[in-house]
Amino acid sequence: MASVTIYTRQFCSYCSAAKRLLEKKGIAYEEHDATNAPAVREEMIARSNGGRTFPQIFINGIHVGGSDDLHALDSAGKLDPMLAA
Repeated sequence: MASVTIYTRQFCSYCSAAKRLLEKKGIAYEEHDATNAPAVREEMIARSNGGRTFPQIFINGIHVGGSDDLHALDSAGKLDPMLAA
């Protein structure tokens, strides 16, 4: 099973949508809430090579982008193989 990390903030509808998709697929994820944590936000920006929007998602350490990117991978049939790795 893949290792999934997601950087989120409270009241973020895109964060909620990404987490719902992962939960629908039965995928556990490690969540880092950056709402009131500037150090977590800076870590996210560094890991994602400048990504400042929420969420930022990593599968097996590979940056896949945000919620729209995650959903696009799913629509293209590419998400399940990544999650199975």
